[in-house]
Amino acid sequence: MPEDNDLWLAGVDGCKAGWAAVIRNLADPASIRLEIVPDFESLVNFSPSLGIIAVDMPIGLPDFISPGGRGPEKAARMHLGDRQSSVFAVPSRAAVYETDYSDACSSAFRTSEPPRKVSKQCFFLFPKIREIDALMTLDLEKRVYEVHPELAFWRLNGEREMSLPKKVKSRANPDGLDQRRDLLVRNGLPKEFLDQPPPKGCGRDDLLDAAANSLIAERIHLGLAAPFPEFPRRDDRGLRMAIWA
Repeated sequence: MPEDNDLWLAGVDGCKAGWAAVIRNLADPASIRLEIVPDFESLVNFSPSLGIIAVDMPIGLPDFISPGGRGPEKAARMHLGDRQSSVFAVPSRAAVYETDYSDACSSAFRTSEPPRKVSKQCFFLFPKIREIDALMTLDLEKRVYEVHPELAFWRLNGEREMSLPKKVKSRANPDGLDQRRDLLVRNGLPKEFLDQPPPKGCGRDDLLDAAANSLIAERIHLGLAAPFPEFPRRDDRGLRMAIWA
């Protein structure tokens, strides 16, 4: 791992344009910038090299979903109160690789106990989940970590869930976004950066989520982050299944 004066890291969130990445050098607060890239491989091969990539996307997909689910979702929801609905249940790898919603539901139903289908919200994430799954290796997981913005905000907020929702009826909630922006400022990120108009294909929520994830990337580097669950299982390819915060 590079020393702090040479460590670049990224907090990443999926967006309509691809991936929104808040990239920072720990030794230089002025280095913070927002990058929009079309594919996740661009971040893995980014220059300067990113020592930690904290991404809001499931990593590690079991062949079969047993009671209790994949593991990280249940462990994260326990801390999120009214915000727990933001953590979607992730189905088996076979279901994630289906490109038709009905086929995905059928596959998920066959590979889970108790049998369950797939939410539409989770199905829309499948292309990005597949993108990461196709790249992930045991070596790459030394740099790439699964995170979740609401668990990140919980951690940064003194282990209390945010009192306001980020969205109301699927539309951005300005008060909830302002609350999260103010929390990020209290945790050291510049307000002017967080208030910038996001580029086309990136929402304000994507920018704030990626910024929160960048702070968890820093915690991971400093050894301050913890996995949820505490003792992660690994999937059938040996990949770790944990949300970090």
